[in-house]
Amino acid sequence: MNTPIEGFSKLTKDEKIAWLAKSYTTNSAETISILKRYWNSDKMLQKLHDEFIENTITNYYLPFGIAPNFLINDKLYAIPMAIEESSVVAAASKAAKFWLKRGGFKTTVINTEKVGQVHFMYTGEFEKLESFFNSITTKLIADAKDITKNMEKRGGGVSKIVLRNKTAELKNYYQLHCTFETLDAMGANFINSCLEQFAQTLKREFTASPKFKTHDEQLEIVMSILSNYVPNCLVRAEVSCPIDQLSEDKSVSTLEFAEKIIRAIQIAKIEPYRAVTHNKGIMNGIDAVVLATGNDFRAIEAGIHAYAARDGKYSSLTNASIDDGIFKFWIEIPLALGTVGGLTGLHPLVKLALEILQNPSAKDLMQIVAVAGLAQNFAAVRSLVTTGIQQGHMKMHLMNILNQLGASELDKKTLVDHFKHNTVTHSAVISAYNSLQEKR
Repeated sequence: MNTPIEGFSKLTKDEKIAWLAKSYTTNSAETISILKRYWNSDKMLQKLHDEFIENTITNYYLPFGIAPNFLINDKLYAIPMAIEESSVVAAASKAAKFWLKRGGFKTTVINTEKVGQVHFMYTGEFEKLESFFNSITTKLIADAKDITKNMEKRGGGVSKIVLRNKTAELKNYYQLHCTFETLDAMGANFINSCLEQFAQTLKREFTASPKFKTHDEQLEIVMSILSNYVPNCLVRAEVSCPIDQLSEDKSVSTLEFAEKIIRAIQIAKIEPYRAVTHNKGIMNGIDAVVLATGNDFRAIEAGIHAYAARDGKYSSLTNASIDDGIFKFWIEIPLALGTVGGLTGLHPLVKLALEILQNPSAKDLMQIVAVAGLAQNFAAVRSLVTTGIQQGHMKMHLMNILNQLGASELDKKTLVDHFKHNTVTHSAVISAYNSLQEKR
């Protein structure tokens, strides 16, 4: 029976691995061998990776792929994507090639406002608190100057601080709702530092104020933290073309094809069960680029899914229409991204990814990421309403199945050729592989 371990973080990496292998795996030697095979041979590079997080024992690889031929605002990009799922990079590349011939993607950054909040409880009259807040607003800003001065020199900083009365939802609950401009930084550390200073000033000034002297008037800071819901940090990406240029499938009319796509989007608009999977496909493209560029894909996921439910019901993030014979397909999403700070200046592959993207600003990256999501969704919906999603996906998944079976390079070539003309299913691949072995 395993027992808790004390001081695990103080062990060396080798000691951590040895303990883990002995305590939680059946073949200690094989465990140690697997973990060490993923170490980088460059000791300094490995040390850099070791120090990204705590208790590091090895590196976990994801494929780093490229989706080329993205024309965005008349500029050509090759987009790096870090993802493990088959067919995502292929689908994005196919959509990029399709729209390359039709004018490419058009994007617009609508706003770049970030949000943070100081959450606190107050037991007195709101009118008195409101008057007090108005009297200390300049003090809140002034006390944070040491934190904000460098950001302000670059054109960013604190945009606004608003007192919000939330007592209708929770007794005695109020917040300072703060907005920020963080330019090319995602800004999490900057925002959180500002918020903690606002909280200190709020509490200090409250305690010192002669307005609050009764026992009934208490103020307690609960927490100070940025929000990953940024509904005013918005970017729009879109594609459009005349209907007669839309379909490459001669078996269906271009109008029918356009209408099929629109109906698929309408279903995702009104049916949450479909909308979740629909939006997951969008996030395949978005997360892959966010991860490749060293940004926080968990924050992006949380914020975008909250945005998808902003009207009280979870719904599609993409839209489609036909206007005067023009097919239009677009997305509008919140994206709080950075191209400086965090891993962007540390992780060698992140730095390379940003170089491949021609060293984008945060606004540029917002537009690129939105395009990746839109392209992925177009590719998925196009497959769904024509051949079905499995035909393309399973062909891309074929290599994973063959690797699981331990197929040789000759076997792979033979079976890839075989499944160019046959339906790929897991059982069909196993059957074909076994038949091939029996013939040899």
